[in-house]
Amino acid sequence: MARSGSLIGALAAVLVLGAGVAPAVAAEPAFTVRDGVTQPVFPLADAIRETVYVDTGLDLDADGAVDRVAADIIRPATTQRVPVIMDASPYYQSAGRGNESEKKSYDSAGKPVKFPLFYDNYFVPRGYAVVLVDFAGTSRSRGCLDTGGRAEVSSGKSVVDWLNGRAAGYTAVTGGSAVSASWSTGATGMIGKSWDGTITQGVAATGVAGLRTIVPIAAISSWYDWFRSDGVAFSGFGTPTSLASGHENANARSRCGAVRSEMTSGSPSNGDMTPMWAQRDFVRNAGNVKASVFAVHGQADLNVKTLNYGQWWNALPASTPRKLWLSQTGHVDPFDFRRAEWVDTLHRWFDHYLLDVPNGIDTEPQATIERTPDNWTQDATWPPAGTRTQTLYPSTSGALATTASTGSAAFTDIGRDTATTWIASPDSTSTARTLFRTGALTADLRLSGITSLTVAASPSTSTAHLSAFLVDFGPATVRSGEGIRTLTTESCWGESRTGDDACYRDTATTTTAVSAEIISRGWADLANHSSLSTPSTLVPGTKYTMTFRLSTTDHIVRQGHRLGLVVAGADTSQISAPSRLPKVTLDLAGTSVRLPVVGSIPAASGSLAVGPVRVRPESASGRLDG
Repeated sequence: MARSGSLIGALAAVLVLGAGVAPAVAAEPAFTVRDGVTQPVFPLADAIRETVYVDTGLDLDADGAVDRVAADIIRPATTQRVPVIMDASPYYQSAGRGNESEKKSYDSAGKPVKFPLFYDNYFVPRGYAVVLVDFAGTSRSRGCLDTGGRAEVSSGKSVVDWLNGRAAGYTAVTGGSAVSASWSTGATGMIGKSWDGTITQGVAATGVAGLRTIVPIAAISSWYDWFRSDGVAFSGFGTPTSLASGHENANARSRCGAVRSEMTSGSPSNGDMTPMWAQRDFVRNAGNVKASVFAVHGQADLNVKTLNYGQWWNALPASTPRKLWLSQTGHVDPFDFRRAEWVDTLHRWFDHYLLDVPNGIDTEPQATIERTPDNWTQDATWPPAGTRTQTLYPSTSGALATTASTGSAAFTDIGRDTATTWIASPDSTSTARTLFRTGALTADLRLSGITSLTVAASPSTSTAHLSAFLVDFGPATVRSGEGIRTLTTESCWGESRTGDDACYRDTATTTTAVSAEIISRGWADLANHSSLSTPSTLVPGTKYTMTFRLSTTDHIVRQGHRLGLVVAGADTSQISAPSRLPKVTLDLAGTSVRLPVVGSIPAASGSLAVGPVRVRPESASGRLDG
């Protein structure tokens, strides 16, 4: 990016730079850097607040006018051009944002007053504009909410285009006067959690120019993998239509029936892949990404499951600058599990990628991972150097070993079991699941990446749903539930102004002692053994081979612990039972699990009884907001 000054070094006492193409005479500096970070020099109370309605190029609500999305803007009162931090969301007038469910507010003239989250309070005084965009079909935007579809992606992309002079913006949602973003350098960073984080990846996958960085937090990379898993539908997650219905505005509810019908027909309840799902798969176009990526995910997230971050990360171009935070939390924003460190790291990330501040964040360790509650480690790259695929095989003795076995094992789906019940008594035999374990490990074993499982399975009926889990059997203290509880105290991050304070309730870590921990999960419909888009009718007694994915993980199975593999029927905490409950027989010669192992599998020291186990209580939600 062009700038009117240059940085001598991050350790200079005070450095003043200009961003973008500055006017010949500047009334004040574009931003000020001290100790390697931008400083607050623009009073938030003086900030310019406005709404611009940006053309998306679509007319999905079929009203004869191009759909426009509302972009609420707060920016420094300066004659210099400034970069943009953008959070596009469907939630600003429905569920709200953040741990306190903040919503936008406006004065009697329609001028924005409350900007949810801390981004405006903290970053606007430091020389950034903050732009909060309402998805098409929500809040003050026109058009239709199409849950991950072209209108949603265009909601973000069109604003990036407007900020860079390539799209039209207006003072009103219909009619109005044209407005340019002459105050913007065009350099844009998109950030958001959950659905808001998802659109950052959808927009980045278009390769749009001007999008310099994205920060996807607990984000979906393929909408199929939020609603479905290898041919089977997740319970309680509904359809794209039902998800959208809670956030549409009145115009969308009355005019977007065709869009809802398209989403409903494209998401059959049997869990099959369709062209509609393929359109909403951002992984397939991740090779177009030009932005840097700072991803954050909770490894206990059963809302946006961890497969999403792993497959996105793996599909990015090798040249993509990237950073990764992995916590032990569930579906939680880092502002609520590691607040001070998060604000500092995010600040330096935006300074570097939006203002070209050479603060060294691009050369720091790539991955930061929570190993035990509030204890973090770092890796230069992720997955770490030395990660390789190691295949393990189950045996009739119940062992999980590096050499293939013969024989068979079987389970009967009773239609009401869950993962927790299957691992509760690992030393007891059960007809409801198969369980295989290594002996007690003689050294730590680290898994880092996506696991896959191949089964050779013969069902006794014409329907069979499968569930599989990797389990760390051994004592540990982990975060409990979602991993945090909200306190009554507050801390403030940035400047407050009338109608928009910078203070948020603090949180504390919640923990529990366990003796078994599920570290990776997968679910599948055996009818989709040869195709996710075209299921086959299963013939009882016939053997079918199917490979399906388990979730991304980065976990260390400690010395003395045992690594286990559970294969069973429908985990009814996540998926529905099949219509005809089967007994499933596994041909062990054709069954194996491929693990992303760092280094090598350590030797095991025979069997080790662990007795009844304590596990972390689990929850999942078909509500994406949070």
